[in-house]
Amino acid sequence: MNNWKWEVFFEAFPIVAEGLGITLGLTIATYLFALLFGFVWTFINRIPLKPLKWVLSWIMEFIRSTPPLVQLFFIFYAWPMVPVVGFALDPFTSAIIGLGVHFSTYIGEVYRSGIEAVDKGQWEAARALNFSTRKKWTKIILPQAIPPTIPMLGNYLIIMFKEIPLASTIGVAGILNLANSYGAANFRYLEALTIVALLFLVLSYPSAILINRLERRMNRRFVKGEPTGSKPVKEEEKGAVSQQ
Repeated sequence: MNNWKWEVFFEAFPIVAEGLGITLGLTIATYLFALLFGFVWTFINRIPLKPLKWVLSWIMEFIRSTPPLVQLFFIFYAWPMVPVVGFALDPFTSAIIGLGVHFSTYIGEVYRSGIEAVDKGQWEAARALNFSTRKKWTKIILPQAIPPTIPMLGNYLIIMFKEIPLASTIGVAGILNLANSYGAANFRYLEALTIVALLFLVLSYPSAILINRLERRMNRRFVKGEPTGSKPVKEEEKGAVSQQ
């Protein structure tokens, strides 16, 4: 029987905690990748070509329907064996791409919902002012579309943090990987895995509270009708529109 031993717990704690930096670094890198790649899904989906949209929808649904662990295994083990285009990736990079692409499909839908929530009059104002495509998106649409999605994006960060231990299956030396290594070397898994659970709890629970408070604040802001970002159209630009 694997009885609890405090001396093992305190011995294993600094060993397991050494992987905390890698776990946090992988979480941040993967999240940034997913945020950026989410825009790729969103803007490609806005191209008015039905065959392209159909193919894109099928790809996104396939990625969302496939377990991220299977995707990690494919990228790390199978992709190097693909003829012509295949090449080997280190575990850290494989984890960023695998988990980043997986979560970017969900984040892309969050962006889409935010963009579609922008008032139709703002699109018309951009056309009336003859804004370029870049200026229309950076000055008018995105400053209004992104703030309402911040709570949802924060929730995905917490979810991603709890999925990061999957990277240990391809050799990323995070806290779960180090806990398993300690358990295998000392035949004591209970204390090491408990440390992993405690570290995830200590980091994720305060983050969840912060996200919930942010969500309530954003909801109150929208209910009161306050602007979601910087003013999309300047006062002089509004005057130009009214004169037209």
